[in-house]
Amino acid sequence: QVQLVESGGRLVQAGDSLRLSCEVSGLYFSRYAMGWFRQAPGKEREFVATISWDGVTTRYLSSVKDRFTISRDNAKNTVDLQMNSLKPEDAAVYYCATGLKTIVVMSTQEVDYWGQGTQVTVSS
Repeated sequence: QVQLVESGGRLVQAGDSLRLSCEVSGLYFSRYAMGWFRQAPGKEREFVATISWDGVTTRYLSSVKDRFTISRDNAKNTVDLQMNSLKPEDAAVYYCATGLKTIVVMSTQEVDYWGQGTQVTVSS
């Protein structure tokens, strides 16, 4: 079956960097768009970043655009999110996701599979 397993979340201080990784199995990874979403307590899950199957197209939430970078390795079936200059408002559970029908995946409606999430906590 399809599995998305995130790792890398932890407690950091404001201004620190953190790299999240997601390993995917059970599907033809290199064919599909990948994305990262996040959900803070009491808030809806929101789009953070996405990358097309070939890595050519990326899109970001405006508030993270100059700080976060999404990348993928189709040989390893992994997608990473490099997060720099973290702010307390970046604290959330971060979810890896894949969409099988779109070039990029930017909304929860476009997601076909979710990971279990990894917690990122940012202290001020």
